[in-house]
Amino acid sequence: AARRTRAAATAARVLTAPVPQELPPLERVAATLLARGDAEGVLTAAYALSRPATVCAPVTAGDGGRVEWDEHCPVDVTELGHQYRQFGGARLMNRLTRCTAEEGRLLLEGRLVLPPHLTPDAPFTATLEFRARGGARAVAFPVDDVRHDGNGVTWGARADVSRLLRPLGVRDTAWDARLIVEAGGVRSVSDLFGPQDLVEGAVRFAARPRLGQLAGDTWEPYITLKDHLALRLTARRRPARTTRRLVRYATHFRPARKAKLLARALRKRLDRYRSRGFKATTYNTWLIRLPVRRGSVVFESHMGRCYGDSPRALHEEIRRQGLKLRATWSYDTSPAGFPADARLVRRWSWRYLWALARAEFWVDNQGFPQHLRKPARTTYLQTWHGSAYKRMGFDETRVRLQNAPQRERLQQAVHRFDHFLVRSEHDVATLARAYRLPEDRLLRTGYPRNDALIAERTRTETEGRLPRPPLAGALGIDDHKKVVLYAPTFRGGPAAGGKQARLRLLLDVREFAERFGDTYTLLVRAHYLEAARLPLCPPGTVIDVSRHHDVSELLALADVLVTDYSSIMFDFALLDRPVLLYAPDLDTYAAERGSYFDLREKAPGPVTATQEELFAQLAELKKSDIGHASHRAAFAAEFGAYDRGDAARQVVAAVFSRQGASRITDHHDRGAGR
Repeated sequence: AARRTRAAATAARVLTAPVPQELPPLERVAATLLARGDAEGVLTAAYALSRPATVCAPVTAGDGGRVEWDEHCPVDVTELGHQYRQFGGARLMNRLTRCTAEEGRLLLEGRLVLPPHLTPDAPFTATLEFRARGGARAVAFPVDDVRHDGNGVTWGARADVSRLLRPLGVRDTAWDARLIVEAGGVRSVSDLFGPQDLVEGAVRFAARPRLGQLAGDTWEPYITLKDHLALRLTARRRPARTTRRLVRYATHFRPARKAKLLARALRKRLDRYRSRGFKATTYNTWLIRLPVRRGSVVFESHMGRCYGDSPRALHEEIRRQGLKLRATWSYDTSPAGFPADARLVRRWSWRYLWALARAEFWVDNQGFPQHLRKPARTTYLQTWHGSAYKRMGFDETRVRLQNAPQRERLQQAVHRFDHFLVRSEHDVATLARAYRLPEDRLLRTGYPRNDALIAERTRTETEGRLPRPPLAGALGIDDHKKVVLYAPTFRGGPAAGGKQARLRLLLDVREFAERFGDTYTLLVRAHYLEAARLPLCPPGTVIDVSRHHDVSELLALADVLVTDYSSIMFDFALLDRPVLLYAPDLDTYAAERGSYFDLREKAPGPVTATQEELFAQLAELKKSDIGHASHRAAFAAEFGAYDRGDAARQVVAAVFSRQGASRITDHHDRGAGR
């Protein structure tokens, strides 16, 4: 503490220039407090810098609707969005002020930051909890002293850790502390933040591991590298120290090292058997020889990431008609949201490969794994996922620059398609040609997913926009607000490890909320291979719907679509609702990726190059919509000529019904193979 005070005083003498206003808000707070020599304030600001989503100060209301750090440091931190957080959902800084021993017990005191706007109208209760690191065991201690003091909660607890905290003694030697504050049935959980010098080495307590004193004999509080309080089981006495030395020797001498190397080699061999390369070889060599199971269908949408799009529409049409088909759906990470009356298998699992090898039908909109061959008696229906503005397949510069084996692999994957759905002659001239698909494999039916949009347009024309679809209530959208769906195109690739790539949106959603939040709700739909970073905005103004399974439900709900080059504009045009294109990099994107037509010439709505232009069009939406109604109608007629509202029925009749499927209800086991 003395060192921090001296360092802050030195900084105050050196930092005499004004703090640059172009710095981000937390950096401005830290620089301001450092220039004042406020050591404790700088410590709090440093904690906030490492955790921007944590409320670390009792933010106050300033002039002009601004939000300031606190009354002593009136730096504008409105951008952090703390004013929109709520108790229970906000991360609050819990500053540990005292950690000592008292009558053989651990005495802890601290203060939880709680700005007035977050304070619930209910009494506070609190519980101190220690949780085993990396495990599920937890021990709770009551907190008797809990007081609300205006902009925080002061608390104190005495924990008899020697008697009540009994670890096993192996692999549970570290326990993290946290405080659970509850008010009105809402809980707020926070770690205990403290500087490294708060806990002195003299604070120790006897420990009683379940394996006995040889596993450890002393509890020792310490501050972790993340600046949070924790307890660790240590060996202070000779028996425990001797035991630990013997255990270390036993696990590090030559036979033990050889055993570790053997176990490591065994794990690598097992990992090889679980690898996709081994699975693909096994599938193509042995599983593909299995007999086809009549009436079995494997559905997949966007590589297992969702239950939606045309595969979902076809599955629901099959159920509606009562065809005897055994449906299997693949999922990528979680089965949540997938149908309960279908067999669910995880993508690239052995059950997944077994299902593909025995399926009579494959149905997807993106592409089953390229390395897997299609069984000879299996019918592959490729519904595809959208008409093309940007160049695709062998028309892409990226594909043309690939070597011959890579291009051959793509061609072999495309040759698996037995049927390919198109929704206009534009698809025939672009997608079918780009993937070198013969005419006899094309089904001119339109997209089954768009049947719902045709039905929604018919309903709107006869009954009006209200009542809205049930999704509006589930998202908490007010009836008096219009809905804008922002759905940008895919601009990159999956992040390392198969995780979704995080992208920064070109549209400033915070400014949108400030300017249009009273009249519009913005739904943000990132591409299924990406995830959007959204700042905190006023409740009800911006909602992230990127994880919603079916985009058709979002389109039916939206009053306006904002996009750039995404194929979603071809579908939304069927609703005959306003489309605004926000394409600040249109010329660069078209030159690098390539396009099939001039977007400015055929666009279903105004093409804007700047955010101000977009907002101006949105402010005068009615006028803009009237001026582009004819363009939108022509766009829908050209690119959605075969979307008539009966695509699912046509596809089922063309692909499934003629295969001899009878009309009886499917009663196969539900949820098997999860």
